[in-house]
Amino acid sequence: MKCILVTGAAGFIGSHTTLVLLNAGYKLYLLDNFSNSSPIALSRVAKLSSLSKKEAQERISIIDGDVRDFSLLDNVFSTSKRNGERINSVIHFAGLKAVGESFEKSLDYWDNNVGGTITLLKVMVKNSCRNIVFSSSATVYRPKNEAALIETDPISPINPYGITKATIEKMLADIGGCQSTASAQQNSSKGWRIACLRYFNPAGAHPSGEIGENPKNIPNNLLPLINQVGIGRNKSLTVFGNDWPTPDGTGIRDYVHVMDIAEGHKAALDILLSSKPQLLIMNLGSGKGTSVLKLIHIFEVTNGIKIPYEIGKRREGDSAISLADPSQALKYLQWEAKRSIEDICRDAWNWQYKNPIGYL
Repeated sequence: MKCILVTGAAGFIGSHTTLVLLNAGYKLYLLDNFSNSSPIALSRVAKLSSLSKKEAQERISIIDGDVRDFSLLDNVFSTSKRNGERINSVIHFAGLKAVGESFEKSLDYWDNNVGGTITLLKVMVKNSCRNIVFSSSATVYRPKNEAALIETDPISPINPYGITKATIEKMLADIGGCQSTASAQQNSSKGWRIACLRYFNPAGAHPSGEIGENPKNIPNNLLPLINQVGIGRNKSLTVFGNDWPTPDGTGIRDYVHVMDIAEGHKAALDILLSSKPQLLIMNLGSGKGTSVLKLIHIFEVTNGIKIPYEIGKRREGDSAISLADPSQALKYLQWEAKRSIEDICRDAWNWQYKNPIGYL
């Protein structure tokens, strides 16, 4: 049985990916400090799985801890060996992820995102584990408003969050003996199997409505903000700027269903474990752009709910358009986004309607 450590496992993308991996037959060690997530998400993952309750419990080990804790991580690897399972791969989600907050708390972002990854990699080296799928971001790119972003586009992030992601990608390329991060695929001269997945705007929720995006503080992503207006927690939505160089003046983003993203992580891991040592850098996106006002309209029509909004100022670190060219993921991972923007809106609202105050 393949054994995986998932860091940040209770988070939005982590919980959905954990469900996909559990159904695929993996043994999972799930690490989270629950600073912006809930252990309830993981208990629901076990219930949603295709396994019996007993089987799910046997295949999941939950660790309440921080990715920056070397001793704790090392003990997790040691425990897996004592259990005769031996962790041979890591999927790394743990980290802070709010663009706006990263300007105010940049040191925290360097400490958690970069520092945590350094600690994780040291533990992996100590335990002879050289397979990792890293949760990266489209924010590593320089904004490019004319066309879809491809993996060879310049890496020049405009916010501290994106800078930490780009730094981690460079670090992974270095330890893998690779030349740069401006290539979709490179061979690793040092025996590492690495995938950096640059996803664009993960959204939606599991169709059951049992797990979804559950920010403990003020949401940073558009769908949770829309949901909070729909459920009555906020009176209206603030649209950050209507003077962008786009058809309706609002920002255009590439929204991709979280279940598609979760399946992308499994696809990347499967390719890594069945291929020679290499570094893969892949965009995970739909390749389709949706403006803020269009998304509001689709959400209203799909769910029969009116979402009042007002126009505010642009946010620091935003750009007019962020759109993926996902062709390399199709080529190397045989992955593409299958779910529609309507599916995203429907599933996001189903989660919020069934969980009006989140995991409580």
